[in-house]
Amino acid sequence: MEEPGQLKRAFIDSLAGALAGGISRTVTSPLDVIKIRFQVQLEPTSSWALLQRDMYRPSKYTGILQASKDIFREEGLAGFWRGNVPALLMYMPYTAIQFTVLHKLKTFAAGSSRSDHLQLSPYLSYVSGALAGCAATIGSYPFDLLRTILASQGEPKIYPNMRSAFFDIIQTRGIRGLYAGLTPTLVEIIPYAGLQFGSYDTFKRWMMAWNRYRNSKLGLYEEDNSASSFQLFLCGFAAGTCAKAVCHPLDVVKKRFQVTLLCPTK
Repeated sequence: MEEPGQLKRAFIDSLAGALAGGISRTVTSPLDVIKIRFQVQLEPTSSWALLQRDMYRPSKYTGILQASKDIFREEGLAGFWRGNVPALLMYMPYTAIQFTVLHKLKTFAAGSSRSDHLQLSPYLSYVSGALAGCAATIGSYPFDLLRTILASQGEPKIYPNMRSAFFDIIQTRGIRGLYAGLTPTLVEIIPYAGLQFGSYDTFKRWMMAWNRYRNSKLGLYEEDNSASSFQLFLCGFAAGTCAKAVCHPLDVVKKRFQVTLLCPTK
């Protein structure tokens, strides 16, 4: 059974994770909007693909700079933050649920409430991350769906705001409509979250081993070989990059499901 201090720490970690997720999502929203526009457009993205598919028009978006100029010209600066409200409503509970469930699973698997859980095997780290990602996805999925729909639409808009999209989905498809595309999303999040957290723990172990090796070479036999804040940043950056690179095709499939299932033809 966890001590009150450990429960308090888990709550603080969850709150910090939620706030960090909200801030990072707001800062990176322009890149996220551009990414979604590329993912959901069905037109070819090169002249060669245009010839091969015998289509009569090129892609609307062909590059990051060109897409940025088009979005700014057609939608203004606010276009880069389109869908940011549901994104915040998604990422804050998503991150809070993810870190809470991850802490609980690691505590259960390790038989200890120690915050680092470095004694866990890499396999258990991957499984814990995958299960935590599933729980967070199910708990925040309707906001993910609304975010994708709002961020993917250009001009003219189908839905002017989150409220209109929400009520249109409820009226036309019911509550189940808010979870349309959940299956491919879970198929994506299981390997993504597993790789992200499993790789992070692995990189963290490697960094601590490097610190131990470096200190021994310098004649510093310190008991604490913990990774520095910058080293932890590098571990998180590397883990997130690896997970995104491997699972990006599944993310494209997920976005296509979300848009084609719920964007009506008007």
